[in-house]
Amino acid sequence: MKLQTFHIDNSRPSVTRPDFVDDPQKSLVILFGGSGFLNAPERLQDLCQTFTGTPIIGCSTSGEVFGNEIKDDSIVGGVLQFEWTTVRPITSSIADPSQSFHVGQELTKELLRPDLSGILVLSDGLKVNGSELVRGINSHLPESVVVTGGLAGDGSRFQHTWVIQDGTPREGVISAVGFFGDHIRFGHGSKGGWDFFGPERRVTKSVGNILYELDGKPALELYKQYLGDRATGLPATALLFPLAIKSTVAGEDYLVRTILGVDETHQSMTFAGDIPQDSMTQLMRANFDRLIDGASQAALLANIHDAGNNLAIAITCVGRRLILGERAEEEIEATLEIFPPGMQQIGFYSYGELSPYANGPCNLHNQTMTITTISEE
Repeated sequence: MKLQTFHIDNSRPSVTRPDFVDDPQKSLVILFGGSGFLNAPERLQDLCQTFTGTPIIGCSTSGEVFGNEIKDDSIVGGVLQFEWTTVRPITSSIADPSQSFHVGQELTKELLRPDLSGILVLSDGLKVNGSELVRGINSHLPESVVVTGGLAGDGSRFQHTWVIQDGTPREGVISAVGFFGDHIRFGHGSKGGWDFFGPERRVTKSVGNILYELDGKPALELYKQYLGDRATGLPATALLFPLAIKSTVAGEDYLVRTILGVDETHQSMTFAGDIPQDSMTQLMRANFDRLIDGASQAALLANIHDAGNNLAIAITCVGRRLILGERAEEEIEATLEIFPPGMQQIGFYSYGELSPYANGPCNLHNQTMTITTISEE
């Protein structure tokens, strides 16, 4: 596999197409950029034209990751040319979160072949129920197919996200690229590092990803009690206090959910993924050192021993960036410290992360550092 990563901003406004990109069936361009390109797409469109004929996948961010640095309102990218692996990108439109499961199913059906090894998914971050999207994707896949990816971001604004479709950033789009063949290798790891606080509470009323009641009381009212003065900043301040959904299955890990919106009339909260009825929940808050250690653990799970021309894609939640503040780059640096020298890393801050646990099918995660490594052997 041949690889080149790049960063574009006002000081470096363009990039040259690498000479090694010579087979569109075995090449791929991955792009992550600021949400503002939705309303001013010219630079992004020009970049896509530079790679005309080459499959392109990409989405908006709440901050771009390039090596050990965090960028804003720029474009980071990776150009991959495989030796044996073939790729196929597809996109689908989504108008409402209720369509998430169906769209996930249809994407999988289009990509499913006996030699499918992995799928990278980039989704609109606001018009989707991430849990249902993943459930739809998993419904037709064998567990041998690795699925990772993330939900596009828009900083702490929660207004507009985009995904590339036909070389243009568009809202309401979900994209996926399938990787085919026996030589492709995916590493994956996802870890949080948050601390629990407050009592456990049972979900007594929920519908999909909308939470209405905890222990028979209005969910938003209870949540505001814990946030105190920070409640005036909802939904953005909710990124600082995610909700853990604890499984009733012994030994199974918990999932973390972050809020996308609030409804004052119904005293409800809309999350990036499902909040199952009767599940147990508990609030979480940050421990700086544990968050950074979680990033290291995610890189360890991704398990790359020889950097070569391999790519690491770091997808980490915007809530982690807001909490860590000036220390945010420490979690980006922590992943590279685990990888062999010379490992190339790009990524973005997201509204949700897609990855299996240590093994098994893909899950939607919030407030985690999720690493995907791509290599050939």
